[in-house]
Amino acid sequence: KIELASEILKELIEFGFNIELVLADSLYGEASSFIRTLDDLKLPWLVAIRSNPGVWMPSNESVRANKWHQFQRVFSNQTTQTRYIREIIFGKRSYRSYWEITLDPETLPENSTVFVMTNIKGNILQSLGNRYGLRTWVEYAFRQDKQELGWTDYRFTNFPDIEKWWEIIFCVYLMISLNSPAFLSLNQSCPTETEMPPPTVDFSSHQQWNLQRGWKNVLNNLRLIIQPTLALWLLSPWLDVFPNHNLLLGFHNLIHAMNQFKPFFPDG
Repeated sequence: KIELASEILKELIEFGFNIELVLADSLYGEASSFIRTLDDLKLPWLVAIRSNPGVWMPSNESVRANKWHQFQRVFSNQTTQTRYIREIIFGKRSYRSYWEITLDPETLPENSTVFVMTNIKGNILQSLGNRYGLRTWVEYAFRQDKQELGWTDYRFTNFPDIEKWWEIIFCVYLMISLNSPAFLSLNQSCPTETEMPPPTVDFSSHQQWNLQRGWKNVLNNLRLIIQPTLALWLLSPWLDVFPNHNLLLGFHNLIHAMNQFKPFFPDG
């Protein structure tokens, strides 16, 4: 995993991606080779580490923990929770800094206390906890979304075939994400030269259409849009056996109406 993650980062940079921050759990935070790769690529990083990390320091220096500071952990639904953060200094400060983040500074509950290491500079006391909180989204929400799309539903044994399947999953994930409210608001703020005509169909009148704004709500609605095409594809072998012109015409009219739905795709 360490070598693969390093290779992926190098390839992303070669492709021209601008990486604002690398977040990782302790598997990567404890891997010195991975940290060296991040430093060689001059990337900002924030990684989890064990509570008792090994740090080289002179024998006449000591470890000290600064006082706790409150900060507001902001979640994706904009609710907040008070948490605490403090810096742990091993001897003298270096380009790396070490921090402890917890829900309760008195009891330090194991399931809500983390130790992190970062190379981010400046006044990060109030922002570091929320930046690291993004990893929770990657760990749980992103994983659930991938599973929803069938990340582990492949029936292949050849790894190149598995990679192709995963590529399809990522493409679908990107398509769903681009049509989520956050990306659609960006599209509305950047009008194109040629405006698309508005659809004559109110898709939201479908009894199963979801009017909420979450990622899975968007997935549900796009599934409804492609249902007529999938249904025709499933029934077409039987239409060869039992031709039905009216049914076929009805499907084509329904699919024509569905084609008025214009999903958002970036044009670069």
